[in-house]
Amino acid sequence: MNYLVLVVVATTCAYLLAASALSPRVNYENQSPRPTEAAVDARLDELNLNDKTPLAERWMVWAGDVVTGDFGKTVTGSSVNDQIEVRILVSLRLIVAGVVIGATLGVAVGAYAAVKQYGWFDQASTAAAFLVLAVPAVVIAISLQVVAIWLNGLMSEAFGIPQFFVFNGERTPGLETGFLGTVWDRFKHMVLPTIALALGQFAAFSRYQRNMMLDVLGSDFVRTARAKGLTRRSALLKHALRTALIPTVTYFTFTFGVMMAGTTFTEKIYNWKGMGSWLIDSIATQDVHAVAAVSCFMAVCVMAAAFLSDILYAWLDPRVRVS
Repeated sequence: MNYLVLVVVATTCAYLLAASALSPRVNYENQSPRPTEAAVDARLDELNLNDKTPLAERWMVWAGDVVTGDFGKTVTGSSVNDQIEVRILVSLRLIVAGVVIGATLGVAVGAYAAVKQYGWFDQASTAAAFLVLAVPAVVIAISLQVVAIWLNGLMSEAFGIPQFFVFNGERTPGLETGFLGTVWDRFKHMVLPTIALALGQFAAFSRYQRNMMLDVLGSDFVRTARAKGLTRRSALLKHALRTALIPTVTYFTFTFGVMMAGTTFTEKIYNWKGMGSWLIDSIATQDVHAVAAVSCFMAVCVMAAAFLSDILYAWLDPRVRVS
């Protein structure tokens, strides 16, 4: 219930901010021939976007529709819900893949780097993580495109593969190659944007997990486990790593917000028609209802991450389940 309240508050704030800052009227006043003011007002009233109507009244109408599952109309008159149905799966594919790959790899690398503290692996992973953290997500995404062009050229000359890495859209338009061919085509389009998102997650989680692992390696319970006859590997995996994962799971919720921002830029750069790119386009077109819908989606994702972290926290720490 707390998460539901937070989603409502976040979405309401996003709507009020968008309705106050954006001006859908501009889209109609710049048309040629320019429609009359009465015609513009009538159209905006139909869409519940008329800035001459009190903001509270517009919000009441919009909120009443949202309760029934209707996020309203876009500035062009199309259904916001129809756009959500098309775009939400596009974003979720990137988000889930980026989080799973980046977080898993980051935790594994960070934990191993702590065990091999000050060794070559620790130093190499530290340098790689700080490099990724220092470079903006936009630069990483564009750099991957440059590297992909170079690799495509090498693979074409060496193996005759025309274009393995594709970075324009989520699929090839008009391609008809059956189920397996479609899956392979989508996979090729997904490789680069997924790597772009996973790199940021890897860098953050590897540094955080390394620090948490170092805090528990010298703890009494780890030494006690070894004294009872457990092998070093078992003591590290069953006791040290499990304990070190508890604060990392909490940290997961906060990094998810950064992940959403990275998805927005990545979708735009790789021309994926997801929720993130829709947010940028909606702001540019003064589309209040679309901005509010995307904000609601982002709030739900962050709250889902928080809920998942609570479940994982209880799984890792038996004391939470007992209390």
